Amino acid sequence: MLNEKHDLHHEFPEFKEEIHHLKMNDTRFARLFKEYHELDHEVIRIEQGVENTADEYLEQQKKQRLHLKDALFTMLKKHQQTA
Repeated sequence: MLNEKHDLHHEFPEFKEEIHHLKMNDTRFARLFKEYHELDHEVIRIEQGVENTADEYLEQQKKQRLHLKDALFTMLKKHQQTA
């Protein structure tokens, strides 16, 4: 949906503490977290019409965002199970 919030805190509110812990203690998670949020911001700007791109580019960016979200979710679940 247009302008829907996709940041991890809205997507996974039940992982608030895990998100904070991993951002501070896991460099791979922190890197992917930053990449995810930069990509989410770009997608939102395109959807709002602030930036113009081809539809194919927008779909590619959305797929990449989903891929990153899946990777981050996997890391969050793994951390939750080991904590």
